[in-house]
Amino acid sequence: MQNNQDSQTQRKPRKAVYLLPNLFTTAGLFAGFYAIILAINGRFTAAAIAVIIAMFLDGIDGRVARMTNTQSEFGAQYDSLADLLSFGLAPALIMYEWSLASMVDLGWQWARFGWLAAFFYTAMAAMRLARFNIQTGVIDKRYFLGLASPSAATLMVSFVWVFDDMGLKGNDNMLWLPSFVLTILAAILMVLPVLYTSFKGVGGSERDRIPFLGISVVVLMFVLVAIDPPKVFFIVFVGYALSGPVQWLVRRIRQKRRREQPQATSPTGGGMDSSDQE
Repeated sequence: MQNNQDSQTQRKPRKAVYLLPNLFTTAGLFAGFYAIILAINGRFTAAAIAVIIAMFLDGIDGRVARMTNTQSEFGAQYDSLADLLSFGLAPALIMYEWSLASMVDLGWQWARFGWLAAFFYTAMAAMRLARFNIQTGVIDKRYFLGLASPSAATLMVSFVWVFDDMGLKGNDNMLWLPSFVLTILAAILMVLPVLYTSFKGVGGSERDRIPFLGISVVVLMFVLVAIDPPKVFFIVFVGYALSGPVQWLVRRIRQKRRREQPQATSPTGGGMDSSDQE
């Protein structure tokens, strides 16, 4: 009995290990907060990069927790609150400071639409995170229900990064219009009940391992990002944001065809007769 207790004590992770995933979460929270400070000071490229760094840190903390067997309810809630700032508040404020604030030049009524669009994005991110928390363990881990908030945030800030890198300001060439539309669409996609591939394996089985082709694609992505980071990030996340609605539409078309197929054939499987044609 004593030996069993000793072995269980040895297997239990040290308290210091529990700090490891939360340190990554704190680093992501800092990156999101720093992005807001940078945006307020007009450094939009640096702000966008800070949010993207927060996205990578958000992907690391959960994996570290699973690898070290240090998952906790505190860590899950802390991560969710950090995500709200980094991927809900920070992108909205970056987009507002960069472009949506310039809508005041069109009149005070338009100014309201600018900050309300930013608030709408933040509110939808909060709802997306709350829904994710209550559906943990219910939805297949291979999919997200709605666009994940880190992906929506990267879509937003990479848009800002592309044009800021080109030397264009948010109030140039009516950029407030695509900024406004993108903010609303990104917010809606987060709560839209469509499935997105999460790229997560559900276990350690052979079928969940990344194939050689997948590794090659990841290497290619790193090469493309090194060539032109803002454009590559924006194109990739636009494609990912569209993949959910496109897959939903394809599934609906296939389901409709399956329902129509039995009606198009006779009970004996011999095709349509005269009564079917009528």
